[in-house]
Amino acid sequence: MSGLSMVRAALWATVALIAGAAVALALMYAQGGPGRSGQTYGSSFALVDETGQPFTETDLRGKPTAVFFGFTHCPDVCPTTLYELAGYQKQLSAEGGDLQVVFVTVDPERDTPDVMKSYVEAVSPDIKALTGSPEKVAAMLKGWGVYSRKVGEGDDYTMDHTATTFLIDEQGELAGTLAYGESPDTALAKLERLAGV
Repeated sequence: MSGLSMVRAALWATVALIAGAAVALALMYAQGGPGRSGQTYGSSFALVDETGQPFTETDLRGKPTAVFFGFTHCPDVCPTTLYELAGYQKQLSAEGGDLQVVFVTVDPERDTPDVMKSYVEAVSPDIKALTGSPEKVAAMLKGWGVYSRKVGEGDDYTMDHTATTFLIDEQGELAGTLAYGESPDTALAKLERLAGV
């Protein structure tokens, strides 16, 4: 496959992931599922952070939070999104806002707490990184309407996954989303509203 064909395939895969996330969100609203008014978004979960400490849905309350799902072997979408979120987090802090950024792995078999710690610290010390057993991670993904699928065999497999960032308000309710590649001005405006600055 030529370089141009690979780029086209990657772009179509990204479009499909974004479209899939939008459909999942629409279905959840239509079915009265997670994210309905007055209820916290998604199902309850019990994972651990990059230091091995427990982290549950209660840790998403009391502070505006941007939640992104990905994996440390991701070649482009995940590092790009995390660097952007870290930049927004820093800018909001300078404006007097407080934003928690949480990165949840879709690849718990490789993404141990130590691996997650090294990964996020290379981006920003202010990003929380969550992992857990495959069963507990899968339960959270299902409860949040997040798509993920293993692609390939052996140690060099990759993961297809939802590329949407979920914006959670102080009450734990869904306040909006950021699409992968969304305009920086639009993304910042959404985050400023979320953080109240």
